[in-house]
Amino acid sequence: MISALTCLATVIYFEARDQELVGQVAVAQVVMERVLDYRYPETVCGVVTAGGETRNRCAFSFYCDGKSDDPKNEKAYWISTGIAVAILNGFTLDITGYATHYHAYYVQPKWAMAMKPTAVIGDHIFYKEQ
Repeated sequence: MISALTCLATVIYFEARDQELVGQVAVAQVVMERVLDYRYPETVCGVVTAGGETRNRCAFSFYCDGKSDDPKNEKAYWISTGIAVAILNGFTLDITGYATHYHAYYVQPKWAMAMKPTAVIGDHIFYKEQ
């Protein structure tokens, strides 16, 4: 069984390793906000892997894109792990406006039109239900 720490570090790594620290924290906070929301799985790994049964249909694109999920950049993964430890231990304040969704600014997912934008951090726009 994969630990919450590994799942959170991996989603930070693949979804935001090219972002500033604040952007990496924001992505992790979306995962944690979903864990707290009854509409999503109640574990970090459950949230990260939700929808992964179908290629390109999961919440976090790295998980079901058909590519390896093994981090290649050790330094970036080490940073992601440190952020995950801080998040899991409650050492951060929410910076996303309690967002449950985000996307890169250069894509326009259909679901975004039905959501309320809460923050723009790095290359990502964050949203919550209206």
